[in-house]
Amino acid sequence: MSHIKQAFQNKKAFIPFITCGDPDLETSRHIILEAVKNGASLIELGIPFSDPTAEGPVIQAANIRALENGITTTAILDFVKELRKEVTIPLVFMTYANVVYSYGIDRFLKACQEAKMDGLILADVPYEEKEEFQVPCQKYGLSFISLIAPTSKDRIKMIAKEAEGFIYVVSSLGVTGERENIQTDLKSMISEVRQVTDLPCAIGFGISTPDQAKEMAKLADGVIVGSAVVKRIGQNGQKSPRVVGKYIQEMTSAIAELKEQDERSHISA
Repeated sequence: MSHIKQAFQNKKAFIPFITCGDPDLETSRHIILEAVKNGASLIELGIPFSDPTAEGPVIQAANIRALENGITTTAILDFVKELRKEVTIPLVFMTYANVVYSYGIDRFLKACQEAKMDGLILADVPYEEKEEFQVPCQKYGLSFISLIAPTSKDRIKMIAKEAEGFIYVVSSLGVTGERENIQTDLKSMISEVRQVTDLPCAIGFGISTPDQAKEMAKLADGVIVGSAVVKRIGQNGQKSPRVVGKYIQEMTSAIAELKEQDERSHISA
C-alpha cells in the first residue's frame, strides 16, 4: 500500500493546504505540526510561484508574501527534509509546471525523493501533457496526482484510469477560494471515477465550514481545504499555528462525526 493510501485507510481524510514560507518557514513548520496534532491525514505543501493561475486572491497573496520574503524552491526542499524528522503523515507538493522546469525535472524529483515526499500536484498540467512529469515521478517513487474538474466531462474515466495516489476532485469552476454553495454534480463525477479505479477521491476548492466538509465527506473519501487555512495564516501571521490548529480540529471533528453516524446506522440496520 502506498503511503498516500494510508491517509484514507478506515477513515475520511482531511487534507489542508499550506503555502510554505508564509509568513516564514519556521511558522510553516509550527502550522504543519499543529495540523498533524489536530487530525490532518495528509498535507498539501504549496511551493510559491509568481503566476499561480489556478489560485484565487487569498492564495495568490500568500504566494506573493512568501516570495517577497525570499523563499526559494531549494529552501523549501531543505525545509521538508528537516520536517520529515518530526512528521510521518503523507506530504505532497502542489505547485506549477514552471517551478519544476526551472529547477530541472530530474533534479527536482530527486530532491523530493530525498525529502521523502509522497506525491506531486501540478495545477496547470493537463491530462494530455502529464506523461512528461508522471513517468519521471514514477522513477523517483512519487505519485503524480491528477485533477478532475467539472469541465473534464467525457475525459473523467480516462483521467481516473491512469491516476495515482488519490484523485483530486475539483468542486467548482474557476480559481480556488471559499464558496457559500457548491452546486456541481459531484456525485455523478465520483460515480464515473469509481467505475474505473478504487483510488481514493478527495474534493477540494471552495470548502471552508465544518458543515461543508461533512457534506463533501459523504460523497468522497477526503476533503481538501486551502483558502480557508491560508486566510487564517494571512490574518494571524506568526500567531497563526494555534488558530489554524483549532480550525483544523473543528473540521476533522465534523468529518469524524459523520463516520460515527455511519457506524451507528450500520449497527442499527
